[in-house]
Amino acid sequence: MHILLTRSLNDSKDLIQRFKSNGFKVSNLPLLEISKVNYKELKFSRFSSIIFTSSNAIKFLDIKKIDKNILCFCVGSATEKTARSSGFQKVFAADGNVKNLKELVQLNLPEKNKKILYVSGEIVSYPLDKDLISEGYNVERLINYNTKHKVDLETSFLETLKSDMPDLVYVYSENSAKSFLNLIKKYELVDYWMNTNLMCIGEKTSSVLNGIKWKKIFLFNPGEEEFLLYKI
Repeated sequence: MHILLTRSLNDSKDLIQRFKSNGFKVSNLPLLEISKVNYKELKFSRFSSIIFTSSNAIKFLDIKKIDKNILCFCVGSATEKTARSSGFQKVFAADGNVKNLKELVQLNLPEKNKKILYVSGEIVSYPLDKDLISEGYNVERLINYNTKHKVDLETSFLETLKSDMPDLVYVYSENSAKSFLNLIKKYELVDYWMNTNLMCIGEKTSSVLNGIKWKKIFLFNPGEEEFLLYKI
């Protein structure tokens, strides 16, 4: 079985090792390039809670200066895992949906006057900070990383891909799906995926790629990659 993973090599290395140990061939195609954005110095003690909508928001934050007992809200289980491994003690996690994350914040922060720090990338799929502000919350947004789409495929990778198409492709975000679709169209790969299963986090992600003919499309949550193998 040939599996294509589309996150960065650093984010995929553990899963690559586990798949390979089970005898699978694994290819890696990072669809997004993540880079740190320098931000102004903040006095983190001003905030009573902090919101993360991705693991990258945590990775590119100077967390040494933050009290780990601060209320911490995460969009999903992958971000929650990063938050807990970074030392945060009071972590609440939604199911991967930002609108559900908003409801989680509202449920656990009845006092709207307390200051909230929302840490995110430059591009977001949903204006969480503006939505909370419109409902009376005191939110400050901090942008600490940037995302760029992968725009080219190496000739060697493209030739290898065409000669041995993957049985499964894992796509982790709506932004990644858009990048993938652009590459598929650019390199005229639209008709190559009929025997490939597409694995996506969330319906928003899968909807971007619905125009391609896949064998099947499956939805999954972070951490369920190996479990999906038993569904196909």
